[in-house]
Amino acid sequence: MDTTLIVVLAVVVLAIAAATLMLLRQRRSQGLRSRYGAEYIATVDETGDRRKAEAELKAREKRVEKFDIRPLDAGEVRRFSERWRDVQAEFVDSPGAAITSADELLAEVMSARGYPMSEFEQRAADLSVDHPKLVSDYRVAHEVAGMHARNEAGTEDMRRAFIHYRDLFEDLLGLSIGPRSTDEPRTFVSKEPDDERAARVRDEDDGRRADHRATRQRREDARDGRRAPRI
Repeated sequence: MDTTLIVVLAVVVLAIAAATLMLLRQRRSQGLRSRYGAEYIATVDETGDRRKAEAELKAREKRVEKFDIRPLDAGEVRRFSERWRDVQAEFVDSPGAAITSADELLAEVMSARGYPMSEFEQRAADLSVDHPKLVSDYRVAHEVAGMHARNEAGTEDMRRAFIHYRDLFEDLLGLSIGPRSTDEPRTFVSKEPDDERAARVRDEDDGRRADHRATRQRREDARDGRRAPRI
């Protein structure tokens, strides 16, 4: 076979292989971004590199595969649901205490499901594998719980944090808690005029986006602080 033809064929094969590899990487990136959503973006921001972020997300998946994650049985769901209703009722008179109780109850539910109780960031990373759409809210809510402990959280902060805890709690239990009590704050009442509900949902979405931006900025500041040279 002519040497020139061999070289041309080799170049074509290499080009096809490179294009295939690039396509596979693009599909992998698209799949991870679609699955993890805001958590994908936050991980890219934290690592400063898309490939490092994707490697981190895949490493989380391999770690969680080793856990014995299980659904709660009916008795556990009932007990945890009853405790949540107590926490929710507590929010009316003592939002700060309810936030602390909700944070602790979420940790108990995760432990019952089979998640190891490591430090918070590792716990959130583990949770992101099966609950990627809610983990950023969990981080925000946990941060508000810490702010409350330092007497820095406002009522609106705690209201939004409680909503985040509620959403994750219901997702971990695998079902809705049921009808909201009429003596709950308006935020947690399911029956309200459509126009009021639409306005509330818009406000909550705006607040959630603001929370995520603030949390992402604090994580970036912490990362930059760790990287800063010591004088």
